[in-house]
Amino acid sequence: MKNNIGILKFNPIFQYRIWGGEKLKTVLEKSYTENSIGESWEISGVKGNETVVSEGSLQGETLPTLISRFGKELVGSTCFEEYGNEFPILIKFIDAKTPLSVQVHPDDGLAKERHNSLGKNEMWYIMDADEEADLLIGFKEQLDKKSYMSHVDKGDLMSVLNTFTVNKGELYYLPAGRVHAIGQGVLLAEIQQTSDVTYRVYDYDRVDSKTGEKRELHVEESIDAIDFSLVEDYQTTYKKEENQSNLMIDTPYFKTNYISANKELQLDYELNKSFKIFICTSGKGTLKTTSQEISLKRGETVLLAANEEKLTISPEGTFELLEASY
Repeated sequence: MKNNIGILKFNPIFQYRIWGGEKLKTVLEKSYTENSIGESWEISGVKGNETVVSEGSLQGETLPTLISRFGKELVGSTCFEEYGNEFPILIKFIDAKTPLSVQVHPDDGLAKERHNSLGKNEMWYIMDADEEADLLIGFKEQLDKKSYMSHVDKGDLMSVLNTFTVNKGELYYLPAGRVHAIGQGVLLAEIQQTSDVTYRVYDYDRVDSKTGEKRELHVEESIDAIDFSLVEDYQTTYKKEENQSNLMIDTPYFKTNYISANKELQLDYELNKSFKIFICTSGKGTLKTTSQEISLKRGETVLLAANEEKLTISPEGTFELLEASY
């Protein structure tokens, strides 16, 4: 007899960031009183930042506790065998009022060696972008460790970094090792490995108003983490067929589909294959299993247990979702 886990909604965890703005509150209707909130951690198993179920019979339970209790019925067979009680991905909304630091993340091997952590491969889905909002991803020219450090020492690293404007609906994949930064005026959904390891290589000489000091840089640590390969186009294109699930990206760390529904849609899943996370990026509607119905609107995220084989999506108007799984 299967456990009735169903669809889980969690209380987000709000994170102060020096570059944070107000869009998580004004656009996504998040509820908090602090200033400069840059990130809303929607579903997290990161130690010390575990999200808690917000409603229903499992209200008050943390994500790792649920995995310990339900195992493969919650996360899926392969995921549970590989990660045990550790949830493999972290879901965030990010609001950059000013640019993030230029940074890079280590891969699994380096992160394990240095931090006993997973690496950090991630994807960005642009939910909103001010006019001329931009991203910084990769280099303009071929560098190696020596030439990279030469630019760092001269203080002109920004001159060799690749910056471009972005628009709503665009998708970018950031494998570990790729230098990047979110620019001013970008609101996005992020799907990433469960890791909080970041090497900050440049921060515009900013002073954090909370500490009165500049933030720490990790230039030396970053050298062995950076992939200096050049990429012709950093944007990932994907289909947007209505009323069906469209593959956006399939990586060893997570898979993401795009769904835009304007009529009722039923999705069928293999029993205990993988959890499904639904991130609402536009509109509103309801998600229904055989025993549960839950509402979802822009800026909300839910987790569907792996032991659910059918899900019905009922939009109110047009309902846009990202569907993430392992």
